[in-house]
Amino acid sequence: MGRIWLGQKLNDQQLARLKQSVQPYEIVHASAQIESVLHTTPRDPVISNCEIAFGQPEVRDVIETKSLAWIALTTAGYTRYDNDEVRRALAARGAQLTNASAVYSEPTSQHLLAMMLAMSRQFPLAIADQLGAKSWNQEAVRSRSRLLDSNSTVFIVGFGSIGARLAELLAPFNIRLIGFRRKVRGDESIETFPIDKLDKHLSLADHIVNILPASPSTIGFFDRARFARFKSGSIFYNAGRGDTVDQDALFDALDINLGQACLDVTTPEPLPSSHRLWTHPRCFVTPHTAGGLSNEIDRHIDQFIENVSRFRCREPLIDRVM
Repeated sequence: MGRIWLGQKLNDQQLARLKQSVQPYEIVHASAQIESVLHTTPRDPVISNCEIAFGQPEVRDVIETKSLAWIALTTAGYTRYDNDEVRRALAARGAQLTNASAVYSEPTSQHLLAMMLAMSRQFPLAIADQLGAKSWNQEAVRSRSRLLDSNSTVFIVGFGSIGARLAELLAPFNIRLIGFRRKVRGDESIETFPIDKLDKHLSLADHIVNILPASPSTIGFFDRARFARFKSGSIFYNAGRGDTVDQDALFDALDINLGQACLDVTTPEPLPSSHRLWTHPRCFVTPHTAGGLSNEIDRHIDQFIENVSRFRCREPLIDRVM
């Protein structure tokens, strides 16, 4: 059996479980294993002659390592690999690339739901009073509170596995849910339109959830003109990629027609402490933690083990993107 290049640093227990579960594959450690799933491993000669890569291999290694038949990424995003050269190289040798959307769909969707509930129930306003004047700001909090209910419309922009799970979590609230994605397959769980139809409907949404990946077509997607189409008082959430949003336009929109903004991703990251989004009273930032959880690596290992079994049996891989 072949070799698996491991770019992600694991603890002893995790490594033992992985080795046991993928036998008879041999685990080959990257020369410089990464601590964070968000970082890319430098070019590594150890990857040569490996059949599978698990982690974040350097793009040139993906292109030039002819033996690689499957690359299992440990992120939901795969922007650095999403180009014609990589696609041609993989297609030429019949190789596959998977991401980890299924790993992150649950934590990210719960994070977004938490944001939506917190904004609706005015938690930030109450917390600000607790940390500041402690004035028992009852009238303002009560008068601004709203419900997630049948009178609310939520747009999920970039409707994929995370958006599908968020739709499931929101179903009990009887909210009107509409998805937008590049290609509508027809099997979506909610009403879904091509993304080029978004502008026509933007003024209808009370909540706009951005889960777009980064790509040449999505850089600065939410720009000044698009924010101008938002319904007055609507709330914007970004758990996709920071560079899909014109942050200067977002800041200005908060002073014009946007009610609130909740950002889990920014550009750059970390967001500089001097950046004005930190101090806008209706902008709330979490530090790219929507997909994070204490057993994150274990969930990656679970998915990888399942996919190894599928790979050996020539069955469809979970989260295949190429």
